[in-house]
Amino acid sequence: MSTHHTSTGDSPSVPDHGTRHGAGPAVAILRGGTGEHVEAVVDTLVGAGVRAVELTTNTPRWREGTAWTARRFGDGVSVGVGTVLDPEQVDDAADLGASFVVSPHLDPAIGERAHERGIGWYPGAATPTEIVRAWRLGARAVKLFPAAQLGGPAYLRQVLAPLDFVDVVPTGGIGIDDAADYLAAGAVAVGLGSPLVGDALGTGDTVALRSRAERLVAGLAR
Repeated sequence: MSTHHTSTGDSPSVPDHGTRHGAGPAVAILRGGTGEHVEAVVDTLVGAGVRAVELTTNTPRWREGTAWTARRFGDGVSVGVGTVLDPEQVDDAADLGASFVVSPHLDPAIGERAHERGIGWYPGAATPTEIVRAWRLGARAVKLFPAAQLGGPAYLRQVLAPLDFVDVVPTGGIGIDDAADYLAAGAVAVGLGSPLVGDALGTGDTVALRSRAERLVAGLAR
């Protein structure tokens, strides 16, 4: 399912990015709640067909949830830690079994530590300059953030016209019904938080969560 990055003769020189994002087109972002329902939410998402889950560091019990997900699903699910703000949190993520880390910003020190620990790095970027810098620093994929507020699929399409060698994962303000538009514009995956997860982390309502997740997966498969 995963491939290796090779630069074309027309693309700028970039470092070896190792294994590219290959966990399917949707990354579910878990943020907030009480921590009580983390495992149930992850189990429901995976059961509905989502194959990449990101638990943010400002979610209660994110450490326990990350370790549980890595143990339960192994290589069948990519588990990441989001809102990583310093290299020490990269170490935490790697020790817990995460396969990637995500940041809202671009910090080369975080990327360097991720490479040292052998896990993927998805830094946040908004402009073409930031996106190219992140890619040249070795990001496995660049998190376009906040995607909807930047201009949505139209913005992404314009950015990727000259930067089609970059793997981009738009995140921020993306709804279930418009997620496929980002793939059509060139994204390798989309990250969805509250539009997908809703209040399930707080209430434990996995019935509605499963319905949303199945709708998302079906829409992205078309």
